[in-house]
Amino acid sequence: MLHGFKSFRNSVNHVRHLRNRICTRGLTNKHCETSIKNGVGILKFDTPGSKVNALNEEFSYDCKEAFEELRDNPEVKSMVFISGKPDCFIAGADINMLAACETKEEIMKLSKGGQEFMQQMEDCKKPVVAAISGSCMGGGLEIALACHYRVALDTKKTSLALPEVMLGLLPGSGGTQRLPPLIGLPNALPMMLTGAGKNAKQAKKLGLVDLVIKSLGPGVKDPKTLSHDYLESCATDVARQLADGTLKKPKRTKSGIKGLSHNLPLNNKMLRNYVFKQATKEVMKKTHGLYPAPLKIIDSVKNGLESPSTGYARECENFGDLAMTDESRALQSIFFGKQACEKNHFGKPERMPQNMAVLGAGLMGAGIATVSLDKFPKVILKDVSDTALSKGEDMVRDVFQKKVKKKKVPTATLR
Repeated sequence: MLHGFKSFRNSVNHVRHLRNRICTRGLTNKHCETSIKNGVGILKFDTPGSKVNALNEEFSYDCKEAFEELRDNPEVKSMVFISGKPDCFIAGADINMLAACETKEEIMKLSKGGQEFMQQMEDCKKPVVAAISGSCMGGGLEIALACHYRVALDTKKTSLALPEVMLGLLPGSGGTQRLPPLIGLPNALPMMLTGAGKNAKQAKKLGLVDLVIKSLGPGVKDPKTLSHDYLESCATDVARQLADGTLKKPKRTKSGIKGLSHNLPLNNKMLRNYVFKQATKEVMKKTHGLYPAPLKIIDSVKNGLESPSTGYARECENFGDLAMTDESRALQSIFFGKQACEKNHFGKPERMPQNMAVLGAGLMGAGIATVSLDKFPKVILKDVSDTALSKGEDMVRDVFQKKVKKKKVPTATLR
C-alpha cells in the first residue's frame, strides 16, 4: 500500500514538473510560440511550410495573442520579437489578403487593425525589442518601428524597407507616422517614395536600428544558425537591461549638425513645406501625375506632422483609396506574375551544376554572368573576339565596383 502511495506521489510530482515546463515555454499557436528566459518573454514567429513570414489575418491574430499573453504575464519584465527564420523577419503583408478585399471599407479595416496592434506594442509599459535578421519589409518594419529598441544582424540578407509604393500602396499600419520622427523627414520620404531598402549598417547610421550585431563564422552549428542564436541572445540581454534600468531607451532627439537636418524640417513649418514641395516636384517629374501612391504618401506624412491626432486616420483612408485604384491592382498582378515566373516547376536537380558558361559578352550576356557569379563557383564568359570579351568583363567589373563602393560586397570580390 505504501509503495502504491509513493508511486502516486511521484506521478503527481511528474505532472507538476510538466506543468512548470509548459508555463516556462508559454503559448504555442500556428505561427508563434512564446517562452520566458530570466524574466524576458521571447515571442518567436515562424510560419510553417513557408520560406517567409507574411502578415495575413491568421498570422496577425496569432502574433497579437502571443504578445498579449506575454504582456499580461507578471513574470515577464520585457520582451523580444524574433523570427524563427534566419533569412526573414517579416516579409510584409500577404498580397493575397489585400487582393481578396473587394471594398475600400475591407481594406481600411485591415489597416486600422494593424495600426491598433502596433499602438498596443508602442504603449506597452514593458520594453519590447525587435531582433531583426533577413528581410524586414513593409508591415514587418512597421512592427519593428512600434518596438522600443531594434537590434539587427549584419548579413547580406538583412534589409529594412517600406516597399508598398511598388504595389501602388503606402505603409498602412503606422509607417508614415512613425518613420519621419525617427530618422528625419529628408531620410524618411525617399525610403517610402522609392521603396529602397537599407542594410543593417545603413539602418544604424540613419537611426532606424539601435544596435548592429556582427554575424558569426562556422562553429558547432552552421554560421547562419549560430548567428541567429547569437542575435537572440544579444536581444535578450538588451531587453533584460532595459527592464532593470542598466540600459536606457535611446534618445530619439538629435543634436549638432545632424540634429539640425533632422529636427528643423519636422518642427519648422516653412522648411517642412519646402521639403514637401521638392518631394512633390520630384514625384511629378518621374510619374507625370499618373502614379497616385507617392502623392498619397506625402499627404499622409504631411497630415501626421501638422495634425498628429488625425495622422493615422488619414493614413488609413489613403491606404483604402489606393488599394482600390487600377494602378495598384495592375501592380499587384505584375507581382503575382513575377512570383509565378520565379517558381521552380521542375523540382530539385539530382546534381547541382558547378560551372556555368555564357556565350556572348554583350549587354545581356554580361548581365547574366553578373547575377550568376554568387550562384556558381565558376562562371565562364565567351565571345568571338578579345575586344568584345573585354567590354563584357568591364561591364561585370563596373557593377561590382559600384557594389563595393556602396559596401554591399567586400573589396576582395573584385580580385
